[in-house]
Amino acid sequence: MSELLSMLECRYPIIQGPIGHMNSPKLIAAICEAGAFGMLALGFSNPDSTKRLINQVRELTDKPFGANLMILNPASVEILEILADAGVKTVTTSAGSPGKIYGQIHEYGMKGLHVLLSAVQAKKAEDSGVDGLIISGSESGGLRTNNPESSTMVLVPLVADSVNIPIVAAGGIADSRGYRAALALGAHGVQIGTRFIATEESPAPDIWKQAIIDCGDGGTTLLPLGKMKIRSILNPKLKKQMEDPSVDLVKEYDFKDASKAWNSGDFEIFPASAGEVSALIKDVKPAREIIEEMVS
Repeated sequence: MSELLSMLECRYPIIQGPIGHMNSPKLIAAICEAGAFGMLALGFSNPDSTKRLINQVRELTDKPFGANLMILNPASVEILEILADAGVKTVTTSAGSPGKIYGQIHEYGMKGLHVLLSAVQAKKAEDSGVDGLIISGSESGGLRTNNPESSTMVLVPLVADSVNIPIVAAGGIADSRGYRAALALGAHGVQIGTRFIATEESPAPDIWKQAIIDCGDGGTTLLPLGKMKIRSILNPKLKKQMEDPSVDLVKEYDFKDASKAWNSGDFEIFPASAGEVSALIKDVKPAREIIEEMVS
């Protein structure tokens, strides 16, 4: 844990899961001020929006924060330079080969944790120079592969047994029980996504937060998108479609519509995304209360 905390330079080994369309400086600052590590979700962002978001976060907190880079983004190299110039010292990376960018990350004196959805690539990622790994189990919200995947309970120990760098568990964690379980499995810290959607500081529409609160056991599904899947909350429309063998969900939903749906709360266009841990979330709280309960 100490090695991860040294990397993050925060009080608690809790990283905000960078959720696209939720680049809220208010939420990031609240997480940082509570002792955890807030994150910008830069994805396919451009340099100008990156500079704007960094400045907005800096206006609200002087605590360290990070950002997630999608390696496939052609602007990721330029964005990395902007982050380094702004004093960001730790990033996470996803969607691409880490070997393509970690030389530059280290050249800037920065550290990086690479996101993996399976154990197969863990040792290869370590050998490519990553400073840590974020291990995302199958119950996580967000995008998933079409391959068979393991849960956090299985995946974290598999990776912990194969590498010698800090690992962070993601998926199925929303309270102190999940936090302690992740550490017991061999993780040095946790990454939290869905629980931070249901916070007072979150920019998510109230209907999205309520959908998480109302989500019970088995209330999410993996929605097929062709070359990938996304974990989504079941709503009446989606349930009806899934029961109809004539409906091809790949043709019914386009991920390009997700931004409009998630910003407006119109989940007829595209379902709300969330992890299986939604079943454990019963209220909307300030980010500080969630973090303090988690480490209590």
